[in-house]
Amino acid sequence: MSVAEDGHWEWPDALDALSAAAEHHQLLLENELVRVLLTRVPVRETTGVHTHRWPNVQYILTSTDFVRRDGDGDVQFDSRIGDRRPEASVALWSEPLPPHSVENVGDDELCVLMVELKLEPLVRRRPGNE
Repeated sequence: MSVAEDGHWEWPDALDALSAAAEHHQLLLENELVRVLLTRVPVRETTGVHTHRWPNVQYILTSTDFVRRDGDGDVQFDSRIGDRRPEASVALWSEPLPPHSVENVGDDELCVLMVELKLEPLVRRRPGNE
């Protein structure tokens, strides 16, 4: 579980994608509602172990085969198994992601536009939730 029962993110800020895997994540926009990242993983590269604390929409710009491992190095997803590789120009939904890394095992760069939705500020601003 990525979010503790009290609603707080349980992973340290040092594991945030922009800190722990900065060479593969570029900040395009951030405000109190959203954070937009461009993720690029060149062929045969692996990101550092990192997190994404908010639910997000991922738009695949370029696709290739990749392996996602958890923070302990155990395989969580392998696009080469069972026709699971997302195609370019497809949007996907993701819940917050606990510590993980992504290894590009394909022949092309993996490039994803990610829009993280900072839902906490929306909840705080609703009448009666101050």
